[in-house]
Amino acid sequence: MASETTLFRARVPKKRLKNAEKILGQLGLKPGDAFNILLAQIELRRGLPFDMTLNATSLVSAEEQGTEWTNAFGPY
Repeated sequence: MASETTLFRARVPKKRLKNAEKILGQLGLKPGDAFNILLAQIELRRGLPFDMTLNATSLVSAEEQGTEWTNAFGPY
């Protein structure tokens, strides 16, 4: 038996959607697939699948960035 579905519409910046579609296409996904994955994760986790905060923190420290740069491109 097919599950019941509903149409969800949202306005997003055209450039953002185009960029996302390109990346998702490389993953073999469409935007609707990605949205379904997001909703499934929200259901499973009972919240967003990533942290949301007002406290800005860098993803990696300046030292880690420097090390990665050196490893990728050699010493300056």
